[in-house]
Amino acid sequence: MHRLILLRHGKAEAESSSGEDFDRRLAPRGVAESAQMAAQLADMGFFPDVVLVSTAARTRETWAAAEACFPKARARFEPELYHADSHSVRREAERAGVEVGTVMMVGHNPGLQELAIQLLIEGHSPASLVSKAQRNFPTAAAAVFLFDGEGRPAFDGLFFPDRD
Repeated sequence: MHRLILLRHGKAEAESSSGEDFDRRLAPRGVAESAQMAAQLADMGFFPDVVLVSTAARTRETWAAAEACFPKARARFEPELYHADSHSVRREAERAGVEVGTVMMVGHNPGLQELAIQLLIEGHSPASLVSKAQRNFPTAAAAVFLFDGEGRPAFDGLFFPDRD
């Protein structure tokens, strides 16, 4: 894996019709922000080869809103990414990255935010950037990291959705 893109799901509805968190769908704002973030990433040249998506409704819908921007990406829906911790997210990304250059993870907090912070620290990013990621990693946010031949991360971008 040469690049990792962490994409948090879009804004979800407060409750699902089933009452289960897993079944919460995206709010209209979440659909729009997910599509906008995908377009922003694609405009900057960030194109995943493979996308690992949690099987929760809101992450599947986030990918559905984003996938048109990444027509060559292969999506895999992974049940273990539902509320996975940062170590699990990283492990799954590294496994997928053995065969491809760029991996995108579509998942949940706190795991994605914790991994972003961890990679920023490992990559010796400025304290102000680490602090920014610690304070906020909102829905539809993305963090992008490059990896060298030894697997060391380097910050490549932190992007938040446009909100008026």
